[in-house]
Amino acid sequence: MNKQSLASPTNADEKRAINRLLVFFALVYVIEGLGQIGGLISQPLSYYLKETQGWTPVQVTAFVTIFNLPWVIKPLYGLLSDFVPLFGYRRKSYLILANIAGIGGYFWITRLTEPNVLLVALMLTAYAMAISSTLCGAVLVENGQRLHESGTFVNQQWLWFNIAAMGAAILGGELVQHLAPASALHAAAAIVAAAPFSVIFGTLFLIEEKKTPINVQGLKATLNGLMTAFKRRELLIAAGFIFLYYFSPGLSTPLYYHMTDDLHFSQAFIGILSSIASAGWIIGALLYRKFFAGLTMRTLLNISIALGTLTTAAYLLLASEASAIIINLCAGFSTMLATVATLTLAADYCPPRAEGFSFAVLMSIINFANTVGDNLGSYLYANVLHRSLPPLVVISAAFTAFAFVLVPLLRLGNKPQGEPLVASRPVEPAGPQAR
Repeated sequence: MNKQSLASPTNADEKRAINRLLVFFALVYVIEGLGQIGGLISQPLSYYLKETQGWTPVQVTAFVTIFNLPWVIKPLYGLLSDFVPLFGYRRKSYLILANIAGIGGYFWITRLTEPNVLLVALMLTAYAMAISSTLCGAVLVENGQRLHESGTFVNQQWLWFNIAAMGAAILGGELVQHLAPASALHAAAAIVAAAPFSVIFGTLFLIEEKKTPINVQGLKATLNGLMTAFKRRELLIAAGFIFLYYFSPGLSTPLYYHMTDDLHFSQAFIGILSSIASAGWIIGALLYRKFFAGLTMRTLLNISIALGTLTTAAYLLLASEASAIIINLCAGFSTMLATVATLTLAADYCPPRAEGFSFAVLMSIINFANTVGDNLGSYLYANVLHRSLPPLVVISAAFTAFAFVLVPLLRLGNKPQGEPLVASRPVEPAGPQAR
């Protein structure tokens, strides 16, 4: 089955549904770009811990890593929403409550300075963002498979995520540059606190979800979908591939210290670099629609691995502001293609009635692999490589290149992007797109 074009849906109702979902995904991922720990608060938080608390790269990475826990356990939220409708809805009610919690958490941060209390408040926002992301992922899988538009929806999400991240990086750098460390942290939290109101609006008015009562038949259908997730060999292979694809010694925190202490880049310029990387993501998202959407899944994965290896190795040339700009732009472009490729692969492999759980498992694998890789990279940089960046770059690039070996294990053949596995190889009679 060929992937339907966004420009020619089968009928007006599908076109209307697609457009509403595109707006919803844009709203949610603008908030994701601002509200995650890696968003607007990222640089003010790192700067505060470095300058006010005197923390080392390993300490900063370990502190930030704690907030990955809510993302690693995303399958629990997906499982809960798959099985237990809240106020009659499997997705909408949870989305609204999660964003209310995010608003409260960030308002709380505006009054805090002690790292121990900051930890609690930031953890609340991390849970809120992770739950919101999980439910948004379930909406994506359900509608992406129904409309054969998984790739389009993934691309839309990350386009707007990076538009928000680009603005957040510039603003975060300016806050750090012009305010005291604690004031910059509080200002960033205050700005983010207002953002989730738009997700609440989008959830109420842009998602079409039928009420689902809690009954034996519904629980049995969801259980069948869950058992399918555990039994499906292709899903297990995809999970293993995604872990190994994303596991590599991370450069994020070592790069921040290298640019600050060795290259003496200003905090404002480091923020601009993050925005330039986001611009690369945006360019990748826009070019994807024209040049990459029609590629097979296997071809897109191989291209993303090749570009990821080259752009990682390019950090060996990092020596000036000009080289930093070029490298970050290219890295953003290649990471965008990798994200669309792997998330589309994940969405296409999720069975009906367990969409929230299955997609969340695959996303948690990505988060876990990134977490382990980031901590490994910081450890190697600080304790083994004596704060020398080039050897870490070589190691990271080699890990990325290894993913080439793994692609044949997926047995993708000529599978188009966005074609759900259940469309061509049904494994359960539970029925498509049951809610």
